[in-house]
Amino acid sequence: MALPTTMFRKMKNVVGPRIREARRRSGRKVTQQELVARLQTIGLEIDRTAISKIEAGTRPVTDVEIVAICKALGVKVATLFPDDEETRSGLASADP
Repeated sequence: MALPTTMFRKMKNVVGPRIREARRRSGRKVTQQELVARLQTIGLEIDRTAISKIEAGTRPVTDVEIVAICKALGVKVATLFPDDEETRSGLASADP
């Protein structure tokens, strides 16, 4: 049985929306520019445009970037990934 690929043709990452959500929920809302500053202090050079594209799912994100973003936002890496139920739901809704 082939997996539906419609959703994956447009999205370049699955963590972007959860990064946005974590950024907005972390204590007080953290702006994209504040996140960039936090990332720079831990050694990751990335700009606000890249954060915006990651959050929109239009830019791939590396594992190193995911770990750094989680550290900067104070969240666990696992919180950025959909659980099995969400994955199944997302795949079902992407099926043409």
